[in-house]
Amino acid sequence: MLTVVPTPIGNLEDITLRALRVLREADFVVAEDTRVSGNLLKHFDIKKPLLSFHTANEHKAVEGIVARLQQGQKGALVSDAGTPGISDPGFLLIRACVREGIAVECLPGPTAFVPALVASGLPCDTFTFWGFLPHKKGRQTQLAQIAASEHTVVLYESPHRLLKLLEELKEHCGAERPVCVARELTKLHEEIARGTVAELLAHFSEKAVKGEIVVVVGAAV
Repeated sequence: MLTVVPTPIGNLEDITLRALRVLREADFVVAEDTRVSGNLLKHFDIKKPLLSFHTANEHKAVEGIVARLQQGQKGALVSDAGTPGISDPGFLLIRACVREGIAVECLPGPTAFVPALVASGLPCDTFTFWGFLPHKKGRQTQLAQIAASEHTVVLYESPHRLLKLLEELKEHCGAERPVCVARELTKLHEEIARGTVAELLAHFSEKAVKGEIVVVVGAAV
């Protein structure tokens, strides 16, 4: 069996008792970055073999992990933070297990876009999650679709590309489109900035931007 285990996006108190039990009972843990996940396991005094699974080795690693699971071992899949499979290579392993008839369960738990969406104050009864936009091919097409969206849109972005994204949203959606930028969620320097695209562009132009970022864009009126 493969169990998908969400891990805290910042505050370690957000891990669940069930997640800790599953990690302790697993024969091995599949991790996006073994150093990050190793620190998490060490914090909770859990000693398990760590297998690396990331964008550079994902296709090669799948076969070996699936073989272990077919032998009856219990595997736990974690990402650096949040729920594996969400803008994360874990999807490939989950899909391979499903294809091979290996049982897959997913625990509920942390993921960055849900608290950002809810805290944004924008409608969240219907929304579209886009993850990270492509850097080049298809980016302009997706931005045009976001601009025309009749419901809230949720994006992930890296800190060094946030200003570029806000500039693009200003061009495609207009300076007055409501937007929320959630940064460093659950951490010491958490920031949730709400306003128009123009207001947040001005706000983040005046400071160094750090941390993981979720951008929530209001619907076209």
